[in-house]
Amino acid sequence: MQFRQKALSKLQSPEELDIPVRFARPQGRLVLAVTTVVLAAACVWAVTGTVATHLTAPGILTRAEGSYLLQSPVAGQVTQVFAKEGDHLADGAPLMAVRTAQRTETVRAVAAGRLTSLDAKIGAVVATGANLASVERVADPSEPLVAVLYAHGGGAASIPRGAPVDLTVQTAPAQRFGVLRGHVLAVSRVPQTRQQITSFLGDDQLGEQFSAQGQPVAVVVQLDRSTATKSGYRWSRADGPPYALDSRTLLSGAVRLSAQKPIDWVLP
Repeated sequence: MQFRQKALSKLQSPEELDIPVRFARPQGRLVLAVTTVVLAAACVWAVTGTVATHLTAPGILTRAEGSYLLQSPVAGQVTQVFAKEGDHLADGAPLMAVRTAQRTETVRAVAAGRLTSLDAKIGAVVATGANLASVERVADPSEPLVAVLYAHGGGAASIPRGAPVDLTVQTAPAQRFGVLRGHVLAVSRVPQTRQQITSFLGDDQLGEQFSAQGQPVAVVVQLDRSTATKSGYRWSRADGPPYALDSRTLLSGAVRLSAQKPIDWVLP
């Protein structure tokens, strides 16, 4: 009889429909509202907002024509040096004398430029083809500098001409002087070999350094000029460093690529 009484009670109110149903607490409704607003804002940003991407690469300050290595045409001993580092040499100017078993040969500059390094001193014994000096190709000392970045990655070759570039110069800390401003002037169509980099920069070590991770794409950056700074170039801070910039200074560059909408990342 006890079981039958329970069954009759169940039939009278089988689902307890007379008890009010509470769908959510006030705190839950607040969380739901906030989540809805955030999702809506994210969707609007994905369609209307933009995100700028950067490509970073190491590089160096140099001249537009680069440098060249002056090599010994003969084997012998260096007996005289006619110039010092920093001197500007005319085309064909004598640089050093090398004494061979037969006679003394005068090694001359093959193009006008600035002597940036001497690899052989007086008394040094050199072989045929040995590096004697590095000469920067520049006829006018006031010729502006350029930055050359050596970028790796599949997207490096597609860097657009005119893209803005922020350059962090090794001799001018960004925390104090800001970054050097510039724009992409040219991008090499094919990756550069170690030999090509060495030939352009006139330095074996730099050729090895910039090609250590594979063959990079060369990106030539034109520096923005300014008459308001000591260096003659525009910086992110008003004054920049209180001294002139020198070629062959190492740096790193961040190329600002075209901005993309976030929705483009998920749509085919």
